[in-house]
Amino acid sequence: MYQNSFPHKRYNYSYQFLAKYISKSSKILDLGVKNPFTDILQKKGYTVSNTKGEDLDLDNSTILQSDAEVVTAFEIFEHLLSPFTVLKAIKAKQLVASVPLRLWFSSAYKSKTDIWDRHYHEFEDWQFDWLLEKTGWKIIARQKWTNPSKTIGIRPILRWFTPRYYIVYAEKNEK
Repeated sequence: MYQNSFPHKRYNYSYQFLAKYISKSSKILDLGVKNPFTDILQKKGYTVSNTKGEDLDLDNSTILQSDAEVVTAFEIFEHLLSPFTVLKAIKAKQLVASVPLRLWFSSAYKSKTDIWDRHYHEFEDWQFDWLLEKTGWKIIARQKWTNPSKTIGIRPILRWFTPRYYIVYAEKNEK
């Protein structure tokens, strides 16, 4: 399951999913600052640029100015107060986005030290689907996966079979 080029399980799943639908000749705008997954995509032959750390709830200028054919958003929408606005602003015709799913046995994530590292939304799959539909996207493919931990307890056991991540490939509805 893990490959040497994927330091995290979710990178492996995200890459395998993206590679099914996105051509290496496509220009990608990845929402969020440059990160280890950006580097992985570039090493695999994708042309990727990132937003610059601006608060996307307040500043969509990078999205609006982008000429990318594809937008990716890996675990970014849960940090926004208004992912609706961001999704509406995207001009690209293709979207690959993943979000952490809401877990009934665990409250939303909130860092104790970093004010930006917190989840305003943790979606159920139907909520994210509805958000995409309302913002003009048609979901073509979807996948979920678990994120088990190696600690002892009831919650770690539940994480072995409760999906934690949800990824979609969507195309802009033509009106």
